[in-house]
Amino acid sequence: MEQERIDEALELLWVLDEEGHHDLKRFNLSSDDADIDAVVEVLSIEGLADLSDGEIKLTDKGTSIAKGLIRRHRLAERLFTDIFDLPKDTMEEDACKVEHILSEELTDSVCTFLGHPPVCPHGKPIPRGECCKKYSVDVRPVVTRLIDFEVGKSGKIVFITPSEAARIGRLSSIGIIPGTIIKLIQRKPSIVMQMDETTIAIDPELAKEIFVKKIS
Repeated sequence: MEQERIDEALELLWVLDEEGHHDLKRFNLSSDDADIDAVVEVLSIEGLADLSDGEIKLTDKGTSIAKGLIRRHRLAERLFTDIFDLPKDTMEEDACKVEHILSEELTDSVCTFLGHPPVCPHGKPIPRGECCKKYSVDVRPVVTRLIDFEVGKSGKIVFITPSEAARIGRLSSIGIIPGTIIKLIQRKPSIVMQMDETTIAIDPELAKEIFVKKIS
């Protein structure tokens, strides 16, 4: 059986698990594979998934492989969206191709390059890698937290990861949303930035949740 079919099934199991679903029937209906029963059989034989009482769950082995696939896919989405500004349909198609070919070393390099993003463009979590735990920077990240951004430079807000849902509405009300162009004026004692003709000050803790890409 083609490895790509197995990979797609593992990814689907990961996504359904994120949503709290383990029903085998739901998995079968959610799959686009023409012979999903055969794929399920292979997953079971190879020790990638357990089947019991109408449920299907990833084994430790399956989880490890699925985690890598999901990590590569969602990092590729961030790369294509934040750096190359690809349209959504193209981004999705290319991310599906890249997830099967990126090595672990290259994946970590992409992650570091992007500033270790916590979520994909759809807001889903990107599994952490060793590079995220160390948070070492072998190359200068293209995307950085606003709290670490260079004073006097302009950047585009690429994503926001609020610890509290209410913060999204508060930030939106003052124009701080993905795609907004800002210029950082100061970092201490508060974060002061300029948007068009408006100057805004925010708390440093909030600035840690705003990620910016430098523009020339």
